[in-house]
Amino acid sequence: MCKLFIFVERVEGIQTVLRLNLVLCHTNGRNKDINLSKAMSQDGASQFQEVIRQELELSVKKELEKILVTAPSHEFEHTKKDLDGFRKLFHRFLQEKGPSVDWGKIQRPPEDSIQPYEKIKARGLPDNVSSVLNKLVVVKLNGGLGTSMGCKGPKSLIGVRNENTFLDLTVQQIEHLNKTYNTDVPLVLMNSFNTDEDTKKILQKYSHCRVKIYTFNQSRYPRINKESLLPVAKDVSYSGENTEAWYPPGHGDIYASFYNSGLLDIFIGEGKEYIFVSNIDNLGATVDLYILNHLMNPPNGKPCEFVMEVTNKTRADVKGGTLTQYEGKLRLVEIAQVPKAHVDEFKSVSKFKIFNTNNLWISLAAVKRLQEKNAIDMEIIVNPKTLDGGLNVIQLETAVGAAIKSFENSLGINVPRSRFLPVKTTSDLLLVMSNLYSLNAGSLTMSEKREFPTVPLVKLGSSFTKVQDYLRRFESIPDMLELDHLTVSGDVTFGKNVSLKGTVIIIANHGDRIDIPPGAVLENKIVSGNLRILDH
Repeated sequence: MCKLFIFVERVEGIQTVLRLNLVLCHTNGRNKDINLSKAMSQDGASQFQEVIRQELELSVKKELEKILVTAPSHEFEHTKKDLDGFRKLFHRFLQEKGPSVDWGKIQRPPEDSIQPYEKIKARGLPDNVSSVLNKLVVVKLNGGLGTSMGCKGPKSLIGVRNENTFLDLTVQQIEHLNKTYNTDVPLVLMNSFNTDEDTKKILQKYSHCRVKIYTFNQSRYPRINKESLLPVAKDVSYSGENTEAWYPPGHGDIYASFYNSGLLDIFIGEGKEYIFVSNIDNLGATVDLYILNHLMNPPNGKPCEFVMEVTNKTRADVKGGTLTQYEGKLRLVEIAQVPKAHVDEFKSVSKFKIFNTNNLWISLAAVKRLQEKNAIDMEIIVNPKTLDGGLNVIQLETAVGAAIKSFENSLGINVPRSRFLPVKTTSDLLLVMSNLYSLNAGSLTMSEKREFPTVPLVKLGSSFTKVQDYLRRFESIPDMLELDHLTVSGDVTFGKNVSLKGTVIIIANHGDRIDIPPGAVLENKIVSGNLRILDH
């Protein structure tokens, strides 16, 4: 019996090629060899590759069937939907050839396809704000863990301001809206299997808040071995040996999961028309009444099915996905899709001036229509990982914003930078915990005492990566109202009531320690060497 070895190679971003080295994988019997020789006798490698693809899909199908029979009866239907979704994604993955973007077809979007926020705001608000708010559902993407910041459990449960978590602030924002306008805007959390249990436990604390909270789960897809392209999972469990065998397949999964959960139909039945989707760690992503009014009362009478909030790039954002015109439609292009020869051009702030904030406003009726027609088209992101045991795997993902090209009359709105305030690192956390921002009803706003509207550039070294270590190194958060740039590296601690102004660079060399004394004012200073404050 022959064997087929399949190698997956990364080619210019998300695209893959199958390099097929003769012969048959995970199959037995003479018929398979005959199929192969038949393919080889026909003209060209394309038939050969097609046979291989078919064999591979059949092998994956069999593996998924073995996994499915291990599902408990109460999880069977849900697991079947997940595995069917994975099979469709895997099929598309095998069919794609070459780069997903033809660089020559990329054009700047037409002027009217990306509207300045000021123009949207100038239209004002309707007399009855509650009437438009009651058409809205807020959806937060809550599938991520806090592991990159050294925390266990869902990232949304990390304390970010006055001991309030991301989730606390979100609930406070929506409760404030509901109380102010006497409305019923619900909050929906898209959890993953990683975050669902812990999130549901904490939701009990909001039972007396004026916010209805719903949850649904992202799909759970099997990681696949990078060489064999077969699932590494042997059963449906995700404990023990199977802990790393499963993954949530990116936030592009929201369309299918939201539909499958039944919530989409429930909200449409209640008269809801739009969802506002954003990352739960983006503290700038609050409900904007002007954008909502624009959607509910379109100026040209044509309903807009999809709005993507974009904002101007800075040098820190050059890798962010950008909106382009492609084959007559708005299209989100991510850096992973860009051919290597054009990456520098993609990063150019002069040519591609805006990037996607992942704050999205989407028509519920359009999601239902497109989902039922299987017409939501999102590029596949191939994400390579190495498991703890050293096994190389890949996971197939999609991004929610990539679906913009599937919707009618889509629009970009160039919003102020204040609507993009993500907390990905402790450097970001320092900014939002500082006096640069004031907190009101769950929303952060830049302090009026800050003379510049821009946020300082903060780079904290590896000693600050984990939240626990970061908190231990600050007796209190410094005054940063006049700060432009802060770099900290090495074993550094800050006393109480420190003030940082202009450009401040603090570098403790290996083996040295720097203690910034209480009450210190550092303005345009470089501090290096060894400075320790000892109790007398």
